[in-house]
Amino acid sequence: MIDTSKPIPLGVFEKPIARMWEISGEKLIAIEERLAQSEDEALVYTRKGRYTSRGWTDWTRGFQVGSMLLQAEAEDSSYLFQWGRGNTIERIQHHLTHFGVHDHGFTVTSTYGALLRLMDEHFIEYNEWERSCYVQALLTSGSVQAHRWTELGGGYGFIHSFNGPHSLFADTIRSLRALAIAYLLGGVLRGEQDREYSLLDRLVTHARTTCKYIVFRGEGEKADGYDIRGRVAHEAIFNVRSGTYRCPSTQQGYSPFSTWTRGLAWIILGCAEILEFLNMLPKGVTRPYREAEAEIKQALLDAADYYIKSTPTCGVPYWDTGAPGLKDLSNWSECDADPFNDKEPVDSSAAAIAAQGLMRLGKILGKQGEKYTIAGRKIALTLLDEPYLSLDPAHEGLLLHSVYHWPRRWDYVPEGAEIPYGESVMWGDYHLRELALYLLRLSPKRSYYSFANFHWKVSAA
Repeated sequence: MIDTSKPIPLGVFEKPIARMWEISGEKLIAIEERLAQSEDEALVYTRKGRYTSRGWTDWTRGFQVGSMLLQAEAEDSSYLFQWGRGNTIERIQHHLTHFGVHDHGFTVTSTYGALLRLMDEHFIEYNEWERSCYVQALLTSGSVQAHRWTELGGGYGFIHSFNGPHSLFADTIRSLRALAIAYLLGGVLRGEQDREYSLLDRLVTHARTTCKYIVFRGEGEKADGYDIRGRVAHEAIFNVRSGTYRCPSTQQGYSPFSTWTRGLAWIILGCAEILEFLNMLPKGVTRPYREAEAEIKQALLDAADYYIKSTPTCGVPYWDTGAPGLKDLSNWSECDADPFNDKEPVDSSAAAIAAQGLMRLGKILGKQGEKYTIAGRKIALTLLDEPYLSLDPAHEGLLLHSVYHWPRRWDYVPEGAEIPYGESVMWGDYHLRELALYLLRLSPKRSYYSFANFHWKVSAA
C-alpha cells in the first residue's frame, strides 16, 4: 500500500527531472541514428537493452515519435523538433485512416496532436498552412476512431478493440483523446444518408460503458464472487446481436478475475483526462452528460483507491494483482516492489501511466484529492531514480523493469532468471517523459499540461 500521509513538494523533482531529460535525449538520438542505418521498424520493447519490434499491431510508433516531441519541448530544441515533425509525417501519416485499431489516441494524438499543441502554445512559429495540415489529420483520426463502433442500446456502446465488435478493452479509454480533439476542432462523424454522429456523445458513451463493464463496483449485472471495488478487467465481452454483456476477459493479464495493473493504470489516466476535458466545456454542452460524468468520476475514484491499496509502498505494481507467484512473496504489498525477485515481474510502465492519472485526479478534487497527488508524486520519485531509471548509455530503454505480454512469454528473461527484468517498453519510456513534462508544467510560471492546449471554440448552444 502506498503511504499518502506525507506531502511531497514539487521542488524535490527539479534535479531528478533534469537528469532524466539528459539521459533521455542521448538515448533517443542513439535510437534514431541506429534506425537511420537499418530498415525502419516500429519499436516495441528491449531485449538485452536493444529496442526491437514485435508483431501484433503497429501501435507503439506514436510513442516512439511522440517521445522526440516531448524531448524537444523539454529542452526547447528546434533540432529535436524538426526530427520529431519529420518522423510524424514519414511514419505516422498512414495511421490516420487506420480503421482496424483502437489506438489512435496513442499513435496520432501523441504526434499530430502534440504538433498542433506546440504551435498554438508558441513553441514553434505559427504557419497557417502547416497548422491546417495538423487539424485535418486530427479531424480524420477522430472520425476514423469513432467509426469503429459497437452499439449496445440503452445509452451504451463502445469503440471495439482489434479483437472484433464483441470486445471492449480498458486501454481504449485513453484513445478517447482522439475524439475529444476532433470534437474541439469542429469535427463530426458522418454515416449513411449523411447522418451525423456526435464525437462528444460517442466519447462519453464509450467512457460510461467502460466504467460500467470494466471497472468493478460489487454490484450490477457483472457482479461475481471475485468482484472487489475498483478492480479492473482488461476486456469485457458482449453478444453483439443482443447487445448484452457476457463476461470479463483478458489478453495480457493473468485472468479475467484478477487485475492486470497496466489496464488499471489506463483507466486511472484515461478517466482523469476525460473529466478534465468535460470540465473545459461550456455547462450547456455537458448538461446532458451529468449522470455519465458522475459515473466516470466514481469509477476513477474506485480504481485510484484500489491502485493505492494493492500496490507496493514504492508505487510500482506487480504486473497483475492476482499473479500466482505473489503468494510466495511475503507481504508484497507492504514493502517496496522487488524487480529482481524470482516469482513475478513488476511493471514500471503501469506506474508511469498511473502516476500522471493520480495527480490529475488530485488536481480535479483540490484539497480533497491530496492523497492522490501524494501517491502520484511518490511514484514519480521512485521512477526517476535507480533501479528504474536506466543510467547505462548502452541500454536503449529509459524506464527499466517494464513488461509487455508476460502470459505469452514475449518478454526477455535474462539467462538464469525466472522472470523478466531490466528491460523497457516504448510506452513506458514515453509515459515517463510525459510524466516529467506534466510535473514541470505544474510550476506557477507554466501553463497546465493538457492534450487540449490549442485554440478551439465550442458553442454552448
